[in-house]
Amino acid sequence: MKWANTIKWCKDHVELIDQRKIPLKEEYLKIRTAEEMYKAIKEMIIRGAPAIGVAAAYGIALAALKTKNKETLQKKIALIESARPTAYNLFYAVKRMKDLLEKSERIEASSFVKEAIAIHEEDKKLTELLGENGAPLIEDKALYMTICNAGALATGGIGTALAVFYKAKEQGKKFTVFVPETRPYLQGARLTAWELQKNGIEVILIVDGAIGHILKTENIKGVFVGADRIAKNGDVANKIGTYSLAISAKENNVPFYVVAPKTTFDIDLVTGERIPIEERPEKEVTEIMGLRVAPHNIKVRNPAFDVTPGKLISGIVTDKGIIPPPFKKNIKRILC
Repeated sequence: MKWANTIKWCKDHVELIDQRKIPLKEEYLKIRTAEEMYKAIKEMIIRGAPAIGVAAAYGIALAALKTKNKETLQKKIALIESARPTAYNLFYAVKRMKDLLEKSERIEASSFVKEAIAIHEEDKKLTELLGENGAPLIEDKALYMTICNAGALATGGIGTALAVFYKAKEQGKKFTVFVPETRPYLQGARLTAWELQKNGIEVILIVDGAIGHILKTENIKGVFVGADRIAKNGDVANKIGTYSLAISAKENNVPFYVVAPKTTFDIDLVTGERIPIEERPEKEVTEIMGLRVAPHNIKVRNPAFDVTPGKLISGIVTDKGIIPPPFKKNIKRILC
């Protein structure tokens, strides 16, 4: 299989693939400071909840290389933490780095680098387990659907939802994946279609508005999506459009699976109603690849995520196994 080298530690800097340029270019950027990493996360040079968590940890490690002052490092950590509000992996990684700072009498850069690398390595292992646990759900010669990008580009490893497809392919299964374009940022068209095609999995690209039609008229055996945050009751925040996809799947009796590692679960949140939903710049909606497509002076809403209620979800594939409903009971039992 061919994985994207999404993020790499290089002793005194971090190398990121610029996801804004895919699929037309595979361009890598060198990130040398916490400020540059904040910008990379904020501006979606790197995106996907697990990948954001890894990037945040490395951003803090870069800051630790440049200062011995705890107060200064705390400010850099706060900056990184403010980059995006929805993806829980960011806060999970930042908490681990904060805990390390609190335990340290003085700043030893090597300790922060070691912890960041550990977070990255753990994510790699988690994604392998996600794929292995979810692969049995994939049938040979069947049709599936996903949304946004939940592959190697979105993690420190092989992916979340796409890891299920990758592991199934390794087992010799052949299948086809319908990929909605995922407006406004086109993660499906630009990233997921590119990843799956690169790894020899048959892809059919569709517009977002065709989701219901395809689920109704094609024999789709399952929908697999990633997650940015999962509440204690199984409510799931994911890319905008996931909620509508889940409703369409339910209406057409298509199983709907969420695939996410333990680091995406925020069990302090009782329900998904309290998950903060990021609103992104209007320009992402009014322009496509730099070309204006909407009237000037138009009002715009651009929520980047929505919340799918647990009642619409058939199961949550995790590194510990597949969590079945009722999630309020089983999430704590299986993960804790």
